[in-house]
Amino acid sequence: MVKFPISLAVLFCGAIVAPVWAQQPTKLPRVCFLSSRPRIETREEAFRQGLRELGYIEGKNLYLEWRFANGDASRIPALSRELIQANCGVLVAGGTEATKGLKSANTTIPLVFTVASDPVGAGLVSSLSHPGGNVSGLSLDAPGLNGKRLELLKEVVPGLSRSGVLYHRASPASKAFLSEIEAAARTLKVQLKPHGVETASEITEAFEVMSKEHVDGLVRLPTSFLMVLRKPINDLSVKYRLPTIYDDRVIVEDGGLLSYGPDITDLYRRSASYVDRILKGAKPADLPVEQPTKFELVINLKIAKQIGLNIPPNVLARADKVIR
Repeated sequence: MVKFPISLAVLFCGAIVAPVWAQQPTKLPRVCFLSSRPRIETREEAFRQGLRELGYIEGKNLYLEWRFANGDASRIPALSRELIQANCGVLVAGGTEATKGLKSANTTIPLVFTVASDPVGAGLVSSLSHPGGNVSGLSLDAPGLNGKRLELLKEVVPGLSRSGVLYHRASPASKAFLSEIEAAARTLKVQLKPHGVETASEITEAFEVMSKEHVDGLVRLPTSFLMVLRKPINDLSVKYRLPTIYDDRVIVEDGGLLSYGPDITDLYRRSASYVDRILKGAKPADLPVEQPTKFELVINLKIAKQIGLNIPPNVLARADKVIR
């Protein structure tokens, strides 16, 4: 039997063991994202940008998983289970429905919502300042936001006295939104004609009824379901020459008249800070829910021309973006 000196034996063993050890991949944190809404690449990139600003590079020190329900709430439970089984360190949700789905399926993995409507009323958190549990994030809501949309609609539609309201009956936030806009309508002396829908055909029917009701304008309340159907809603608004205000600039860029609401792209970017703090040991229960700080007014003059509406100069002057 050949005997090696101890120093040679150590080197020999190291030559065998080191390559095996070197091939073991470093375990990177996995962040899993579920959106109730359709995929909007600019917002997806904003979330990545927020992570990059904090030193996270996808594939280098972080993995990302993405799932999109595309406004179909029935898909959320299965997608939630799929992500929870994917060994995620942090769950991220875009939209109230996605947050509720992930929260229902899991009570331990930290969960951040990038955008959610009425997080307290929807049962996502105990309070904005003390969320409790494993959930926190950024709210879409600000006091009087839906009332502000009705006020803007009255500014651009001379003599607005009767307004339609289009909302999704199944949305958990719709009741609160309706109460808010009803309070504003009383102050503005505008009669509301609410229409709740759950299918594409009901949307068409709602526009037919609103035409018979002789409404002067329409407020479309926020919801993932109606976001998916923004194109047919835009088309119907033009067909019936009905000035419509929305919550999201993407809808106006796709052919809507005007929108007023939070800068959602900025909320996606800011949500990365929650992920960062959680990965560094913070608990969602101790991270207060943030409300939006940046709002944007977007106006599409092409659509205004198609429906025969002149946007007042003082409103145009306040717009963050005008599509000509």
